[in-house]
Amino acid sequence: MSTFEFPDLPSQFRQLLGKCRDLYVSSGELAARDNPQQLEATSGPFVQLMDDLHGALLVKVFVSVCQCDRRWSKNEKFLAEVLVFHLWDKWLEGDALRDALVEMSQKATELKWYALVRPFDQIPVLRNRVGELEALVVRLANLVARADGPIQEVEAAQIKSIQDELSRHLRPIPIDEPSEHAAADQAGPQAIEKIFDARSELPPIKPSSNSASASPPTTDPKLAATRERSAAPAKPTLPNQPTPPINPEKTPAERLAETMAELDRLIGLAEIKEEVRTLANFLKVQAKRTEAGLPTTDLTLHMVFNGNPGTGKTTVARIVGSIFGAMGILKKGHLIETDRSGLVAEYAGQTGPKSHKKIDEALDGVLFIDEAYTLIAGESEDPYGHEAVQTLLKRMEDDRERLVVILAGYPDEMETLLRSNPGLSSRFSRQLEFVDYTPLELSSIFGMMCDKSQYRVCSATRAKTIVGLSYLHANRDRHFGNGRTSRNLFELAIRRQSNRIAEIADLSIEQLSTLLPEDVEFEDTPPEALAPLADENLRFRIECPKCDHDKDVPQKFLGEKVRCPKCNEEFSAAWGEIADSTTKTQSHEEKHQEKKEEK
Repeated sequence: MSTFEFPDLPSQFRQLLGKCRDLYVSSGELAARDNPQQLEATSGPFVQLMDDLHGALLVKVFVSVCQCDRRWSKNEKFLAEVLVFHLWDKWLEGDALRDALVEMSQKATELKWYALVRPFDQIPVLRNRVGELEALVVRLANLVARADGPIQEVEAAQIKSIQDELSRHLRPIPIDEPSEHAAADQAGPQAIEKIFDARSELPPIKPSSNSASASPPTTDPKLAATRERSAAPAKPTLPNQPTPPINPEKTPAERLAETMAELDRLIGLAEIKEEVRTLANFLKVQAKRTEAGLPTTDLTLHMVFNGNPGTGKTTVARIVGSIFGAMGILKKGHLIETDRSGLVAEYAGQTGPKSHKKIDEALDGVLFIDEAYTLIAGESEDPYGHEAVQTLLKRMEDDRERLVVILAGYPDEMETLLRSNPGLSSRFSRQLEFVDYTPLELSSIFGMMCDKSQYRVCSATRAKTIVGLSYLHANRDRHFGNGRTSRNLFELAIRRQSNRIAEIADLSIEQLSTLLPEDVEFEDTPPEALAPLADENLRFRIECPKCDHDKDVPQKFLGEKVRCPKCNEEFSAAWGEIADSTTKTQSHEEKHQEKKEEK
């Protein structure tokens, strides 16, 4: 007899349904904010489309798992009730539920996986959410498979098939990819229109009217109680009704405070945060002086972001645009990303129009040009690149009240670019230096992604992550992926975890939510990369967030609550750095202190 307890499952299932809707709707809002001109010319409200896609994805996952064993169990039918309520605000059972299941099953076979996840592949700003999307889908599929007890072999195979489909369509960006935004132009009008074309591949999922009548109360008291708990937290939005934005319209002051808080939440980037905060304060003072009739100081807002790939340049550029928008300096404050391919054409006479078109998209916002040094070839004549630069400089002057330009790239190459054209050097006097993340910051980024997708990381996994990322950091070159390295590590970890647990019959929630050391794999690294893990004297330096007192602790303390011996503050020792004293033998006093702290 299985120890499986069903009542816990519908509540977890409902929570995941809500998380999936939040992911799609917030992604729609983010895409709409960053691509306003493209979306204005498309077939309909983009946020509503994303909500429709989330519902279709849920139906596809649910039916794919339930039908693989060619039967619908009692518990699976109840999960179907929870799903129907989430999508259509109606409880169905009996004949009404049966008819809805038949209709959902028929329509699910028509849905194509890529149509349901295409936005996360083709809109650059959403690519960072691929790991979160995959984690949600795999967890949903596992919960559905567990509805009638231990996962069967055929169900495990189906979950693996779903995971393979997502991996095929949502490939991680290789760490050594030459451009962080090489495909940025995919977010143009044609690409977004293709996303809207998903409507033609998206049959109406809502049950027909003859099956959508509300059901009488269930006679099963156990399921009735579960139904009440599942429905209690919130009333979902009807899919055919406009989806209200997650964040209601805020005042400029509220938007500015929210954006500054987003800046503060970024891991690392201390100097960059201070620069941006100083600029925002300066602009506030200038606005007050204008209101008071006092003279103001002209300040160029165009910037150069110097730094290696994955150091947060695009994220900060997006925040800067939001700050300018909240302060009224720019009407929209959206971000348009591009590179040489978005500005320079291959044939004579085409570069000017192409550059103007891209700049038009950025009006009233920020134009972010990644690897900007490629606009002008270093050792050969490049008339097309020079034409793009001249077009950009002219538009910066003509539209100086409506356009902020941020150039980004490797520090040395950007310096060469600015020296190559006096117009560039005079207009881009503000330069921000984005340094590489430290191993501690890389580990914290990995941990942040795990927390967001509700993965538990045990102490041994944390130790392996820190040691591996420390090795990669110590042996990095200028093409090191930085934050993208942590993201790729996370996405690989959840795929490996899914493969590891796929064959486990009686799968627990803890197993679904835990990343073990074997899930964290550092590809293309030599065996010595993880050699420190075998050292019994391996210690990690953690720091008290209140008084900055640091302490070297063994692996078992990672991820646990600890108390600072200096200020008595209790905090989570989530991540640390490999201590310099790792190879030293612990003294008797240190061992005694560790035992005392452990108690």
